[in-house]
Amino acid sequence: MEVMEATETVTPDAAAETYRELIEIGIALSSERDPARLRERILLEAKKITGADAGTLYLKNKGRELAFHVVRNDTLGLALGGTSGIEIDLPPVPLSTEDGGPNLKNVASFCANTGETVNIPDAYAHTNELDFSGTEAFDIRLGYRSQSFLTVPLKNHAGHVIGVLQLINAKDRTGRVVPFDDALLPAVHALASQAAVSIDNRNLIEELQVLLDAFVALIAQAIDTKSPYTGGHCQRVPVLTELLVRAACQAEEGPFAGFDLSEAEWYELRVACWLHDCGKVVTPEHIVDKATKLEAIYDRIHEVRMRFEVLKRDAEIVMLKGLLAGGDAQELKTAYEAEIAQLDEEFAFVGTCNVGGEFMAPAKVERLHKIAERTWTRTLSNRIGISYAETKRREAIPERPLPVQENLLEDRYDHVSSREGLRLSAPGNPWGFTMKAPEREYNLGELYNLSIGRGTLTEEDRYKINEHMAQTIVMLESLPWPRHLRRVPEYAGGHHEKMDGTGYPRGLKGEDMSVPARVMAIADIFEALTAADRPYKRPKTLSESIRIMRMMVKDRHIDPDLFRLFLDSGVYLEYAKQYLQPEQIDEVDVVGL
Repeated sequence: MEVMEATETVTPDAAAETYRELIEIGIALSSERDPARLRERILLEAKKITGADAGTLYLKNKGRELAFHVVRNDTLGLALGGTSGIEIDLPPVPLSTEDGGPNLKNVASFCANTGETVNIPDAYAHTNELDFSGTEAFDIRLGYRSQSFLTVPLKNHAGHVIGVLQLINAKDRTGRVVPFDDALLPAVHALASQAAVSIDNRNLIEELQVLLDAFVALIAQAIDTKSPYTGGHCQRVPVLTELLVRAACQAEEGPFAGFDLSEAEWYELRVACWLHDCGKVVTPEHIVDKATKLEAIYDRIHEVRMRFEVLKRDAEIVMLKGLLAGGDAQELKTAYEAEIAQLDEEFAFVGTCNVGGEFMAPAKVERLHKIAERTWTRTLSNRIGISYAETKRREAIPERPLPVQENLLEDRYDHVSSREGLRLSAPGNPWGFTMKAPEREYNLGELYNLSIGRGTLTEEDRYKINEHMAQTIVMLESLPWPRHLRRVPEYAGGHHEKMDGTGYPRGLKGEDMSVPARVMAIADIFEALTAADRPYKRPKTLSESIRIMRMMVKDRHIDPDLFRLFLDSGVYLEYAKQYLQPEQIDEVDVVGL
């Protein structure tokens, strides 16, 4: 309305045209997503409204200076910053003097510090305290004559100056340089206001995206730092995923010939990659890091060792008591040494079982149970000095009178933690999870753990680790994702699903998953196989890893078309050269696979 009132002194048609232009400019500025194009558009529209030959758009930098962002000069054919791709090498204008006061000498810094518009008909004839020596030097160097100046502050919705719009040399219809018409000031102010809000909104969007990116990276780093067993997994999976997705986008024939991602979809995929294991933040560290069968918060093999030590001392006591009673020394010594040798050998066997390096055949499990039948004498109460939670578990059975005989290895009632509610695995759960939960939450039984057939994880441990995928989906689906990031949960939550529907946590089949989700499954597997920073295993070579993944294709666990692309495009080798150790990179017969 201010613009309309001011421009009524011109002509009704000119006023209406100015008003229409401002509406169109406002729409254009609000819809522009590219920051450089937005800033350039602001300056060009201001030049158009005022008929200026040249202009500069400054933005505040950390509140200390005005940085050049766009420079245009039609007479000199000068186009710097904005979409020109040419950097502006001019030094920023300081907003403060050396003594800390506001810089009121330069016209741009004066405008930024005071928030006042400055309209100067002729800079060379200007007599106040503003310093135009820099302008004179510019004119001498380039053979130009900077005459009329219009310098306008860019104020955001809160009234704070975020930049300065400076226009130089207004021209009339004959091309003659004239002062800037005061009647146009309301239109310029309206444009400056629109521009400031648009820039402020764009800056806010950029800052929020930077914050989101940093937060996402922080979560990924925290997960990798939480356990040395995950190493740099959360950093490497995004790299490998992007390589394979890019290969799919570049495919000109075959099943991915029409596949492509927009810029927004690429960003969506990157966010999903970085968050694909965020559910691990709730996975107990002692389970993620379980390197031996008896390991919990600590490795309980040390308790077992101490029991063997007690039995060895008991054997020695039996021998010494026999000698004191006048028994045969040689016979007692022979029996003692045989007992000691057997205890040493049996502990060595238990220790080997604890490591979990070999398959536990039925004969080994049977021997383990035989060893467990040995007894030792406990003379101290096991109810003293323990936590409240353990006390509650032990109270389920009355304490036996001391001293008490106990088996060398046991599956005790207090080793078991009952499951309290199913939530993620309950039939009809709101997330569609199909994982079946074990009856118990935890089972620390010594025989139960030592009898694990392969590896070091019990059924309960395995479920707790696999549950991280369900937790990832629950966490991500609980967030209010903006429209362009709404597929993040789907991309991130599908990398443990399998093509035949036997994966988890939802039991999806290949046709139920998007291409990025299927790509991430391949990236997750290949990174895990080749990772050289896992202390519990040696890194596999390229040929070993590809052979294993070929079997996974045969078993319909991973997408065969993507795996073929993974090989034919050379993505596997490109990744290997960046992240694998030299000795891991061996020959792979891609054609024969």
